[in-house]
Amino acid sequence: MFGRRGNDDGNRPTPGFRPLATPAPAASAPAGDTLVAPRPATPSPSAPVATPRRTFEPTPPEPRKVQRERSESYYDTKSQVFSALIDTIDLSQLAKLDSDSAREEIRDIVNDIIAIKNFAMSISEQEELLEDICNDVLGYGPLEPLLARDEIADIMVNGAKNVYIEVNGKVEQTTIRFRDNQQLLNICQRIVSQVGRRVDESSPICDARLPDGSRVNVIAPPLSIDGAALTIRKFKKDKLTLDQLVKFGAISQHGAEVLKIIGRVRCNIIISGGTGSGKTTLLNCLTNYIDRDERVITCEDSAELQLQQPHVVRLETRPPNLEGEGEVTMRDLVKNCLRMRPERIIVGEVRGPEVFDLLQAMNTGHDGSMGTIHSNSPRECLNRIEAMIAMGGYSLPQKTVREIVVGSVDIIIQAARLRDGSRRITHVTEVIGMEGDVIITQDLVLYNIKGEDQNGRLIGQHVSTGIGRPHFWDRARYYGEEARLATALEAMEKASD
Repeated sequence: MFGRRGNDDGNRPTPGFRPLATPAPAASAPAGDTLVAPRPATPSPSAPVATPRRTFEPTPPEPRKVQRERSESYYDTKSQVFSALIDTIDLSQLAKLDSDSAREEIRDIVNDIIAIKNFAMSISEQEELLEDICNDVLGYGPLEPLLARDEIADIMVNGAKNVYIEVNGKVEQTTIRFRDNQQLLNICQRIVSQVGRRVDESSPICDARLPDGSRVNVIAPPLSIDGAALTIRKFKKDKLTLDQLVKFGAISQHGAEVLKIIGRVRCNIIISGGTGSGKTTLLNCLTNYIDRDERVITCEDSAELQLQQPHVVRLETRPPNLEGEGEVTMRDLVKNCLRMRPERIIVGEVRGPEVFDLLQAMNTGHDGSMGTIHSNSPRECLNRIEAMIAMGGYSLPQKTVREIVVGSVDIIIQAARLRDGSRRITHVTEVIGMEGDVIITQDLVLYNIKGEDQNGRLIGQHVSTGIGRPHFWDRARYYGEEARLATALEAMEKASD
């Protein structure tokens, strides 16, 4: 294999170091095929004779294992080994290897360095060190064990020494730390460069994503005073469904059935909620009920939606370059996708004037379009839509704007993160029309909090408001879903009693 050395007979010299004993001559690798740099690192004359190198089979990672706190001596040893590795290895040759081969090469050389420098380490400590250094060179460094844990929802790095995570809706500090602020910034640059973006002093704010779709935000010095601030919104490897949300208590079984019908009959949906309330997760769940023969176009600031349909076109905004040119805004994407013959348009997050273009699309034959908006209630969501339209410079009468909203939006689904960290769907609300200048809505499903248990977890129930024939009944009948809808609403009402 390219870059690999021959079989170890116990007599070959350690790569990158002067032999400490006179070995038998070993066959030299072809020029350009070695990972060892041409400049050898000369050890101290007092260095002890290296014992035969022992290799250890890599231990499979335990994603949910809590990492123990490491001592200063561990980080000092790691720094010395890492410096010796950088002096020894040829990074240009390493870049030509695949990930697994490169990881094995690094492990071999680090084992040699540990033997030459005679560090006193247990097998478990040496294995941890090997894994850490491989992550530093090939992956995301200290972030790797956190990214492997599927129960973590957010990773928040406040400089090199402070790393926090969110688990089950609660924020806690970890023992993870970076070598220094420069290592943290290097990892930030490695992340954003994968999606063609950059972060440095001239461009200190950047939105990006990881290969699995996790959302990444970086703000670097000089704007971030104590080192780069990195925030990662992780997504579970196993994509959630509405049925799983029922198991978590986010919605009742009958409420989930109503949501499935809403997605199936192509209602125009706005998902409303605060930061971290689960809007994007809920949007992903609803898209599971889009017919597989529909053409769907998504518009996002950073692509994070995970649609399962085969006919999906994903669009992503682009920031301006250093000269301030080349920016592509969300509004540009929404306008352009209207020319791409979409059947549904899905906007990952509506933040500004693009809401007007989305409403126009909803009202002109693109039924079943969806989007998310930051707001704390369905009524506030409608107010924010009006405010964002005004941000676009449209000088339309208030009544006209509200008529556009009423003609476009069918359903508002409100998501919330409660004080115990749980996420719940608190409202399923219909937009049914206007009386004078006021938009009229009616709630189909509400979440009532009844109290809390001895562990501080909130106890509540999703209840029906008694609406037996919702405003989208005719649409459900058009798609042949009226019997299923009536059954779900009746069952939910009985459960509420």
